[in-house]
Amino acid sequence: MPKTVYDTRFFLEHYYSPEATMLQKTREAIRTAKDRFISAIVLHEIYWLTLETEGQETATLRATLLEKDFKVVKVDAEIAKTSAQLRHKYSLNMADSLIAATTMMLKATCLSDDPHFQTVGEIKTAWL
Repeated sequence: MPKTVYDTRFFLEHYYSPEATMLQKTREAIRTAKDRFISAIVLHEIYWLTLETEGQETATLRATLLEKDFKVVKVDAEIAKTSAQLRHKYSLNMADSLIAATTMMLKATCLSDDPHFQTVGEIKTAWL
């Protein structure tokens, strides 16, 4: 896969799926992507979820690894405005609209099985 924006759902499967085959698929999806991106909102969601379920040490370690292995895209003015337009047009929540806007700005594929992204005509989605 060329340029890829990973959604929070991808990491939920990567970190928490009880299926060994799913971990193998997520590792392969990371390994084969040419350019790996996450929105800063994904970093926030994964950090928060890990903090809630596994504690500070694991959350910090996980965030550090994400920042090392993925290019974290900051929410700038252009992404914020595009996100608001997508949120309005498709009735998305803020996190999904920011991820969709990031995907759109990068002309990338969003790796997620979240059906909200499939409604956004401006982006391409894929799943494992």
